[in-house]
Amino acid sequence: MQKPGGIIALLDEACMFPKSTHETFAQKLYQTFTKHKRFIKPKLSRTNFTISHYAGEVTYMADLFLDKNKDYVVAEHQDLLTASKCSFVVGLFPPLPEESSKSSKFSSIGSRFKLQLQSLMETLSSTEPHYIRCVKPNNVLKPAIFENLNVIQQLRCGGVLEAIRISCAGYPTRRTFDEFLLRFGVLAPEVLDGNFDEKTACQMILDKVGLKGYQLGKTKVFLRAGQMAELDARRAEVLGNAARTIQRQIRTYIARKDFILLRQAAIQLQSCWRAISACKLYEQLRREDAAIKIQKNFRCYTARVSYSTLQASAIVVQTGLRAMTARSEFRFRKQTKAAIKIQAHLRCHRDYSYYRRLQKAAIVTQCGWRRRVARKELRQLKMAARETGALKEAKDKLEKKVEELTWRLQFEKRLRTELEETKAQEIAKLQEALHSLQIQVEDANARVIKEREAARKAIEEAPPVIKETPVMVQDTAKIEALTAEVESLKAMLLSEKQAAEEAKKACADAETKNTDLAKKLEEAEAKVDQLQDSTQRLEEKLSNLESETQVLRQQALTMSPTGKAVSARPRTTIISRTPENGNILNGETKSAHAMALMANPKEPESEEKPQKSLNEKQQENQDLLIKCITQDLGFSGGKPVAACIIYKSLLHWRSFEVERTTVFDRIIQTVASAIEAPDNNDVLAYWLCNTSTLLMLLQHTLKASGAASLTPQRRRSSSASLFGRMSQGLRASPQSAGLSFINGRMLGRLDDLRQVEAKYPALLFKQQLTAFLEKIYGLVRDNLKKEISPLLGLCIQAPRTSRTSLVKGRSQANAVAQQALIAHWQSIVKSLNNYLKIMKANYVPPFLVRKVFTQIFSFINVQLFNSLLLRRECCSFSNGEYVKAGLAELEQWCCYATEEYVGSAWDELKHIRQAVGFLVIHQKPKKTLNEITNELCPVLSIQQLYRISTMYWDDKYGTHSVSSDVISSMRVMMTEDSNNSVSSSFLLDDDSSIPFSVDDLSKSMQQIEVADVEPPPLIRENSGFVFLHQRAE
Repeated sequence: MQKPGGIIALLDEACMFPKSTHETFAQKLYQTFTKHKRFIKPKLSRTNFTISHYAGEVTYMADLFLDKNKDYVVAEHQDLLTASKCSFVVGLFPPLPEESSKSSKFSSIGSRFKLQLQSLMETLSSTEPHYIRCVKPNNVLKPAIFENLNVIQQLRCGGVLEAIRISCAGYPTRRTFDEFLLRFGVLAPEVLDGNFDEKTACQMILDKVGLKGYQLGKTKVFLRAGQMAELDARRAEVLGNAARTIQRQIRTYIARKDFILLRQAAIQLQSCWRAISACKLYEQLRREDAAIKIQKNFRCYTARVSYSTLQASAIVVQTGLRAMTARSEFRFRKQTKAAIKIQAHLRCHRDYSYYRRLQKAAIVTQCGWRRRVARKELRQLKMAARETGALKEAKDKLEKKVEELTWRLQFEKRLRTELEETKAQEIAKLQEALHSLQIQVEDANARVIKEREAARKAIEEAPPVIKETPVMVQDTAKIEALTAEVESLKAMLLSEKQAAEEAKKACADAETKNTDLAKKLEEAEAKVDQLQDSTQRLEEKLSNLESETQVLRQQALTMSPTGKAVSARPRTTIISRTPENGNILNGETKSAHAMALMANPKEPESEEKPQKSLNEKQQENQDLLIKCITQDLGFSGGKPVAACIIYKSLLHWRSFEVERTTVFDRIIQTVASAIEAPDNNDVLAYWLCNTSTLLMLLQHTLKASGAASLTPQRRRSSSASLFGRMSQGLRASPQSAGLSFINGRMLGRLDDLRQVEAKYPALLFKQQLTAFLEKIYGLVRDNLKKEISPLLGLCIQAPRTSRTSLVKGRSQANAVAQQALIAHWQSIVKSLNNYLKIMKANYVPPFLVRKVFTQIFSFINVQLFNSLLLRRECCSFSNGEYVKAGLAELEQWCCYATEEYVGSAWDELKHIRQAVGFLVIHQKPKKTLNEITNELCPVLSIQQLYRISTMYWDDKYGTHSVSSDVISSMRVMMTEDSNNSVSSSFLLDDDSSIPFSVDDLSKSMQQIEVADVEPPPLIRENSGFVFLHQRAE
């Protein structure tokens, strides 16, 4: 294949043929360049052709092309003229190049023109030419005459207009980013001070100046014509303003210096004149002061003489008046005292008579009203007994169901054992039959062998001629008979084998049935367990209902008709605790009760006042306790003071054993009001420590009353009399507990963690305290999540290294960039460290601290890993190194925080650690799928590995991801997982549940000696809290 020749090449080729004409040359041009976009054939000419230049179309006539192209100088003539001694002649005929002369024998004008044009292009490309356009103004060659069309045609043909259009459409001024910033950075100093790269800085400078139409390339700024001059003008203006500012400051300095010198001279003159004036003024003031002292002493003497005279006269008058007043007052007081004594005796007699009548009437009214209340209570007890009977019937039905299921379970077990025995017997029978058949086959084979030997011996002993035929017939018949017998035995053996196989199949079927029965048996056992659990739950509900019924009974007994138990309860206590009523039997009548009340009418009045004072005293103690715990009591020896004070007070007051009390609700309200501000981490950590400690103490102290312990009590209460139940309920009331404290009947030391049978309010208080502990824990955890969530969005992608201004230098820019890389991670570490310090300062149990940081690290793992899977720009090599450096900061913090407070939190980052490790390893195409899934990333799923592998790109070294075979294997495994209904979600979920229970918390915390805690100053000197001063022996 040869390149297609041009017009000059075709012209040289036509000149080499002697028969060629201009017509043949034109036809050859037409054939060769028919489809060329620059070649045009005229319609009315056979020898002309048109070429479309960039300036316009030019028509050429090919009539004399061949003759002109052959008009060349002969080589011998050329050499002769070149060797001439005349320099002008030598210049007209320069020597030809050797290469052209050697390359071809034929040399034409067109080829020479082509060589000259080529040398011209080489010269132009090796230099930077400057063109001078010469325009001919007119064709008559006269001055001051311009032909517009001719000038326009020359400019168009010369390419001047096209060059001007290209220059206007282009960007003649071009500067690199560094040069542009160095020259025009003064227009926007804040851009140089900021942390921007060069391209962004140039963009901000141009936007601030307000230029339009510019372009930013990869390394240069392209400006249109005139924009550089505008920028220089702006720069000159800024520099001029700076120069004027410097001049203004210098002139200000010189003027200030002159002013200070002038002011110092004026001050010196003023000080001298003021000193002279002050001396004159001092002399005048000294004279005035001496005159005033003389006048003062004289006036003092005259006033003292007059005062002494007046005082003596007043004393004499006052003495007489006071003596007369005292005698009058003494007489009045004596008369008043005598009248008061007479009135007191009279009123005492009248009030005592009225009180005796009123007391008798009140006792009669109380007897009638209590009889009515007792009847109403009796009706309620009968209704409660009927409800208890219904619950007992339900319990009996459940017990019958349990017995029925137990009998069914035993029956199925018995069937299973019988089936196994029958199966074993059948297998033994089949084995015996098989053994007997084998023995028969062996006997038959032995008989066949013996008969064959006997036949062979008979044949050998018989004569060869006479008896040969009959013997052979007999032997043949015997052999046939034996063969038939063997065949029959074989058939029997085959039938026995078939029977054995059928027996085996039957045995296999029996085994499958047996397994099915075993499964049904296990299901029945599971149902029995469920029924037992449901029965146990129903028994617990029944016991709870009975306990609530008992509580309602006691509340009904202690309530007055107006709903105010404070006035009725002390009176009932007096009835139950009088010596006359202490031994009342079940068969006593209401008249005996009334007689007992009438026999001792003064005792209720005498005990009512101490009971009221006791209630008031206990209420005051509770108010003081609530007021005390609302303050920040701090810690004593690492133990929360508030929790220990609450526990010791409740245990001492026996609040856990009473049926009704309000102290639990008040404590819960105090805790709720203290944590109303969810952003105060110090308060949350303080109450987290107190609630966890108090809950641990309650967990070790309280025990719930079960159905077994309540049954005898129910029976005793049902068999006891009405007044016995009243006294029993009142003995369990808070007032009786207060009485036991007053009288000194303590059941043990308060500092011992003994088991106490808790009533319903105490158990409800424990549940509410557990709920508040979980709420405070969730608030602390969520506050930390809110604080680090904005930082995690910045930590997943590495910030690009920003170049500061060239004035600051390269080394300083690199240091700032390196510091910016880990700034967000250091902020996260700082937040974690602050929370750890707060929890340590408030002595939060390490178990809760470990749980908080474990969930926080799990949250970090989920956020970073999901962002890595959802954003392709994050799955790069440099970003993996950045996240790895941040994880190293977290690991260093875990080592600093110690395992006591961090625990296994570092293991929660396993997904992001393995993903980052996969991003930063080298030679990924050489890794197999087995190495990736088992060694590098054993925790990640196939969907997650596939997404990371397909999104990975190396922006630092340009390496590739894993091989295509590994990608296809992952795709096949993902397809299989989707067919097997395996979840295809590759994202992780955050767990916001409470990761611990009360039992876990109580087991993890150490035993606390509550007796060693010092009481706060508010209750230290109070007589109601003397028990807080006790110490453990």
